Amino acid sequence: MSDYRIASIPGDGIGVDVQIEARKVLERAAELHGFVLQWTEFDWSCERFAQTGTMMPDDGVQLLAGFDQILLGAVGFPGVPDHVSLWGLLIPLRRAFSQYVNLRPVRLLPGTNTVLAGRTAGELEMVIVRENSEGEYSRIGGRHGTGAGEFALQESVFTRTGVERIVRYAFELAKTRTGRVVSATKSNGIIHTMPFWDEIFAEIAAEYPDVHSEQCHIDALAARMVQQPERIDVVVASNLFGDILSDLAAAVTGGLGMAPSGNINPESTHPSMFEAVHGSAPDIAGQGIANPVAQILAGAMLLDHLGERAAAGSVSAAVETVLAAGEVATPDLGGKSTTAELGTAVAEAVKIS
Repeated sequence: MSDYRIASIPGDGIGVDVQIEARKVLERAAELHGFVLQWTEFDWSCERFAQTGTMMPDDGVQLLAGFDQILLGAVGFPGVPDHVSLWGLLIPLRRAFSQYVNLRPVRLLPGTNTVLAGRTAGELEMVIVRENSEGEYSRIGGRHGTGAGEFALQESVFTRTGVERIVRYAFELAKTRTGRVVSATKSNGIIHTMPFWDEIFAEIAAEYPDVHSEQCHIDALAARMVQQPERIDVVVASNLFGDILSDLAAAVTGGLGMAPSGNINPESTHPSMFEAVHGSAPDIAGQGIANPVAQILAGAMLLDHLGERAAAGSVSAAVETVLAAGEVATPDLGGKSTTAELGTAVAEAVKIS
């Protein structure tokens, strides 16, 4: 029997609420499929920052290094600036563990609606492959001067290694899907980094003659997601562009409450980290109305990355079964069920196929 060590970081707000349900579902899948999940919980959050001045302890990376995977709840709370919470926890972990792929699959699930009129589930299914370790999210820069002459300078960092590995990951993924990949760029306006990105994308595309590839300016690609989503399968994008496009993709495929993500270390030399795309929504925290589906599906991604693919599939299937039935749904899905009721319904629907 396999035994996995999983670090649980519930975070803030509804992150705590949905983490409980995700663990409930994953425990059920582990029980049925014959493996053990050993959980260790860490209270790293904005609440901890308010008490101690840090999001996590100085040895936080070392504490997590021995775990197989990490399940992270949403982080953020009023009074703690977003850049403090992000750079105090999430980004340091992504970079310390070389989680250079941010994988965000999005699709219209059964029993849910899209804001796009007349679109079906088959037309609303794509995956965003976001570069997760460099790009526009850089500490290089600063603020200078005072008064009318004050200015801020922010540098982007694109390395050949960083761009090559994320683009190649996207092409390999496209080979397992429909064989289509589109690169998000803005080389008509950003004069150095984006032409560099485009050139490397073209070089790697030449290695995959059986994969249909194209480059598309991010503004045109955003419009395509709304107007012609059926033309999109795998999107590869820089850190900032991938962040924006994945939220847009989630919005047109049922909302952020349905969208999971993974911070992936493809070589498995370090733990990967899985989380919902949505934020901590402190205004509804603790009310029992948050939708746990995104966090549950993030848990399914965690199981898949562990190699427990049958268990991962059973969790995803259970989510679809419950949503399709429509009997248990949180308010954002048009129902009156609680977070715990939806989580329990999914756990009870997990089966061995």
